[in-house]
Amino acid sequence: MNLVATTILASISSCAAFTGHPLSAISASSRIVALNEKNSNVHEEVTLTRRETLESWFVGVAAIGFLASPEEASAFPNKISNKYDDRPRQRGAKPQKLGVATRKDMVGEEYLGLKPCGAAPNCFCSTDSIEDSPDTNIPPFKWPSKLASREDAFQQLYEVVQAYEPGQSNIDGGGFDIVTFDPKAGYIYAQFESLKNGYVDDLELAVVGDGKDKNAVQVRSSSRLGYLDFGVNAKRINYIATALRAKGWDAPGVEFETHRGYAEENGVKSF
Repeated sequence: MNLVATTILASISSCAAFTGHPLSAISASSRIVALNEKNSNVHEEVTLTRRETLESWFVGVAAIGFLASPEEASAFPNKISNKYDDRPRQRGAKPQKLGVATRKDMVGEEYLGLKPCGAAPNCFCSTDSIEDSPDTNIPPFKWPSKLASREDAFQQLYEVVQAYEPGQSNIDGGGFDIVTFDPKAGYIYAQFESLKNGYVDDLELAVVGDGKDKNAVQVRSSSRLGYLDFGVNAKRINYIATALRAKGWDAPGVEFETHRGYAEENGVKSF
């Protein structure tokens, strides 16, 4: 008996139909069958065993690995509305290699910094080289001398981020969560979610090294999915920067004059 292999597309459709993901529309009527080819005239449909069915289902899951796990799919409690709860959440996978680490610039030289941005206009990072990547580079935040220590500075920074207003400037209506807060190391990692589709962006605030800019907090804000961000990351950074300036920080944020290319690509006139 020769079994004709089931297609990946069929198993994707089967998995998608189970999870409710939009990919179920690709082939809702696909059937997973095995054909018994005893002769050229008779094709008998054979029922898959339970094990074969499960194997096919897991192949489908692997093929659409961007589907969120139940834990990841839960909305943040500080979202501004339940209006779009019936929509599938397109959160994307958490980026790898976040945090402060040894990186390499465009010529292969090593430096200590946050994960560099890619080519898409949906990311800013203050440890990106202004020579190599002027469109993504922004200045770091610097805390005032009245804050006696790194721990004091990051406690204040935590309070500012914690007071962030979901829905400000029509962004981040899905809420946010501070995932990591380590004032001793000088590191904050937070996730922000869009209201309608559940897109998640990642924000990092970190002290990098102990050089002359030891009071500098490096900033990275980036989208996980898509190419454009329509000004979302700039608006988020600038909201936080404005709150910090009110507390005496030197926090320029993303300036329109220096990031016109980003603004033009995303079709925004201000942020």
